[in-house]
Amino acid sequence: MQRSQLSKTKRLVVKVGTGTLTTPDGGFDRQNCARLGAELAHAARARPVVLVSSAAIAFGARELGLVRTKGKPWDMATKQACAAAGQPHLMRAWREALAPHGLQVAQVLLTADDLASRKRFLNARRTFSRLLELGVLPVVNENDTVAVEEIKVGDNDSLAGLVATCVEADLVVMLTDVDAMYDRDPREPGARALRDVPRITAEVERMAGGAGTERSTGGMITKVKAAKRLASQGTATALLSGRAPGALAALLAGEPVGTFFTPAVEQLSRRKGWLLSAAKGRGVLLVDDGARRALEQRGKSLLPSGVKAVAGHFRVGDPVDIAVRDGRPFARGLAGYGADEVRRIAGLKSGEIERALGYKYLDEVVHRNDLVLLEEEEAEARR
Repeated sequence: MQRSQLSKTKRLVVKVGTGTLTTPDGGFDRQNCARLGAELAHAARARPVVLVSSAAIAFGARELGLVRTKGKPWDMATKQACAAAGQPHLMRAWREALAPHGLQVAQVLLTADDLASRKRFLNARRTFSRLLELGVLPVVNENDTVAVEEIKVGDNDSLAGLVATCVEADLVVMLTDVDAMYDRDPREPGARALRDVPRITAEVERMAGGAGTERSTGGMITKVKAAKRLASQGTATALLSGRAPGALAALLAGEPVGTFFTPAVEQLSRRKGWLLSAAKGRGVLLVDDGARRALEQRGKSLLPSGVKAVAGHFRVGDPVDIAVRDGRPFARGLAGYGADEVRRIAGLKSGEIERALGYKYLDEVVHRNDLVLLEEEEAEARR
């Protein structure tokens, strides 16, 4: 999909950040929310729209009278309490913004663990599909009241990417506090807006810089990394100002607003897209250097002869990470055998599997059709 084709978007995910819904002092920006409600409703007349909305913690903090001290982050329990108090106010804000335009809303709360399970991922997909069929606009947020570090997505830029994979969106629009991505800090003289990014390179990531503000967990780098993962799945991403009237409509009309990240020509299958973006390995297969070269350079399957050791407990069909001696995963795939079975056949040739186990499912421990390579920085983040 190119910018000129955005009017043909079939399914749209819009992510709204905390700064777009709050005033500088942390209060609710009702006027901007109402404007966005009208623009989302207009977009929804032409295609289904899913909204990923931040600000529950900010709303809850204000309701509870809590003030965040710079340099002293809240503990997990305080954040969860704020999320619990703020989520009803966030939903009421969107209900009031969209109801005048004839749109109902539905709350969908997710954790990374929900989407890492293939079964729950597919259940979520069915729920989204039915809501959209009924003309309801889902409002998604991370379920912060129960999420702990090991099951958190961490930021709603990444959550928007996971939701896009789940609902099979062809465009994700991230509304932010700047009007585009720039080649440097936009406050610096000579900063240039990047209108179209055909490929996200290391240089583009360097330009994206660091983290977000005190009231939000994201930043430009989280948006760029989410856009990179989405591009590999054939999904386009755009960054727009969350405060510029008409920016969303202008983007969907193909106008040169914001920053547009072009999706890759070669795309992952839906299952591989899930493996890359949502799944988490339930165990680790340690392989030798030859197996790594076969997977990375020749697109081969993982055979038992290349497996040196097994960590963790997993069953047939579970996601597993694949790593070399340092334990850093470079690939993820669906296990063709359970953990105990792989331990018994590790190092053997495929023709020896039946003799070792008394039966044989496959020649491969992980078939190449069920395997995706991880980028180094993503693999490190998922350890």
